[in-house]
Amino acid sequence: MDLWSSRTGFILAATGAAVGIGNIWRFPSVVGRNGGGAYLIPFLIAVFVFAVPLMILEINSGRRTRTDIVATFRDVRPRFRIFGWFIVAIVILVLSYYLVITGWILAFLGAAVTGGDISLASFTATYAPVLSFTVSLGIVAAVLSLGVREGIERLTTILMPLVFVILLGMAAFSVTLSGFSEGVAFFLTPDLSVLSDPLIWSAAFGQAFFSLSAGMGILITYGSYVGEEMDIPEAVAIIAVADVIVAVLAGIVIFPIVFTFDLEPSLGTELAFSTLPAAFSLLPGGRIVAGAFFGLLFAAAITSAVSMMEVGVSTVRGETQFSRRQATVLVSVIVFFLGMPSLLSYTPFQLHVWGTPFLDLLDNSVGTLGLPVTALIISITFGYFAKHEEVRVPRIERLTTTSTKYLLPPVLVAIIASQLFLGFDFPGWHTLPGSTLDRALVSAAILVCIGVLAYLLLRLQRTAAK
Repeated sequence: MDLWSSRTGFILAATGAAVGIGNIWRFPSVVGRNGGGAYLIPFLIAVFVFAVPLMILEINSGRRTRTDIVATFRDVRPRFRIFGWFIVAIVILVLSYYLVITGWILAFLGAAVTGGDISLASFTATYAPVLSFTVSLGIVAAVLSLGVREGIERLTTILMPLVFVILLGMAAFSVTLSGFSEGVAFFLTPDLSVLSDPLIWSAAFGQAFFSLSAGMGILITYGSYVGEEMDIPEAVAIIAVADVIVAVLAGIVIFPIVFTFDLEPSLGTELAFSTLPAAFSLLPGGRIVAGAFFGLLFAAAITSAVSMMEVGVSTVRGETQFSRRQATVLVSVIVFFLGMPSLLSYTPFQLHVWGTPFLDLLDNSVGTLGLPVTALIISITFGYFAKHEEVRVPRIERLTTTSTKYLLPPVLVAIIASQLFLGFDFPGWHTLPGSTLDRALVSAAILVCIGVLAYLLLRLQRTAAK
């Protein structure tokens, strides 16, 4: 049986799943543009009142069943296994474009280390992204083929401390810059008026769940490798605090650099691949700073990618007779082909849908809308249908039950509704589930297609069993 070798190993692995590129390139800009320190109020409420209880529930459910996510749902009700397949499909689709971006990060890291010149425009004007995507996928597959202890745990035991060391070092460097005060003020100065905007709350809750990998099935999978002696609430508290610290440190690192050179604070890929490289080129020792930054991003990206792919590998192993290596190869092939449309949307092929790169389409539909849906499924399934004694968590039973059963479902429904019909009002952040009905319907149609795919996988499983 696969088990984490220690409490520390599990905490580092789960922190690696939680700390991703969104903590570093998205969270700081969203905070700065949407109320500064005031945005942290709904975010911290979302983390510790809503996301943490769900994380505890997921890990506890995984430890109890000690199997894959499909079997965990089947254990609650036989028909609920389709929900497990749905969640696996969502996570694998997210992984398919996440690895494309991981490949970009790898290319920029290579350029920083070797002293080469690179820009996102020149990089995506070639088919070089195909190679970087394939290498990133190969690294993830190699790690997973080694197993839980020798692969996942060993990787995160090395990379997660490195992430914190790099962040602390870069934060210390940022203090020496002339734009430190202005950058930190942009990041953390509170504008309490934003707290009356429901979209700010919706965005903060969505960020909290995605950032912590809550409601994605990852923690059910990782929980199945947790020993009986593990204090789950304590471990989850450490993971949540570490995730928040990384996000805040990232802002303290990024904005002093941006404001030192009077650059425009931007979001996501523009921040990571355009704004910051421009700033690095103006810094003394800028190549070292760039190497540290993209090394940080790659470490965060690869540990998150490993956790997502493990959901698929664990499911294939649990639902078939495949070995870990066979399951890893199968899932890798699936991810490779599913990633092709997203990959080709940022190459000379330019695969666009209604003028939108396919990667953006997938991110802003499946990524933005699908993950709250999976969290809602997990919350309702284990909050209402699982036997009480099987999911109860000693010492904090009232908190977890109240949050996951009564508070979380309506909040998630509100998040889904706002993303589907209202969109977001973040400057420069285009979202597909936006303010037009046709785009909302496209998002809904994509989710329906994923549901149909999960159903077909279920039928295929039944046929194979016969």
